[in-house]
Amino acid sequence: MAAQLQADAAAVFIVDDDPSVRDALSLLLRIEGFAPRAFGDAGSFLEAFRQGQPTCVILDVNLPDESGLQVLREMATERTSPPVVVMSGHGDIATVVAAMKFGATDFLQKPFAASAMADRVREAVAAYRRTREEHIEGLADFAGRHRLTGRERDVLQQVAEGASNKEAGRRLGISPRTVEVHRARIMDKLGAKNAADLMRIVMSEETGRRPTALLSAASA
Repeated sequence: MAAQLQADAAAVFIVDDDPSVRDALSLLLRIEGFAPRAFGDAGSFLEAFRQGQPTCVILDVNLPDESGLQVLREMATERTSPPVVVMSGHGDIATVVAAMKFGATDFLQKPFAASAMADRVREAVAAYRRTREEHIEGLADFAGRHRLTGRERDVLQQVAEGASNKEAGRRLGISPRTVEVHRARIMDKLGAKNAADLMRIVMSEETGRRPTALLSAASA
């Protein structure tokens, strides 16, 4: 049962240059049943973000290589972003407003109670999952579905749910390698560069908008 819970746990990315904050939040999130990944700078986080599908992000405003606000802007151009809880030692109104403008869903000023962060993450993850479920239901009417085989549509749904190759294989009763092959074929058929690009294409066709329109809207 523990392995099952761990495999299905929501991935939460933590971005903070203070190791003690990263360690404390990682411990808190594991206790709460999440699967945390911690990053000490914007560069390493963005690299992982472009390849993975976190369910929530906890982001510090002050980072060693670039500001959290700039990270928010870059996230918005990369994909349909998960909820972001921004934290800062300086909770001035201008910072809060800027964070919300660039896509943050919540803001906590340091120091904060562990229970406050746990509540924010739980609420954010629940809301994000509801939104994902609505999108996943829409895959039944996805305009490009006729280009995919039945198994490829099954794999696409797992990708939309944020499942790894291993998780998707377990759910579908096939090997992770077979999932990887199906994912490659799906991306080739739909002209996607990576998983994030794939979801942009799917969502844009589902809503009748091209990916460039989505990116323009996100960057506005």
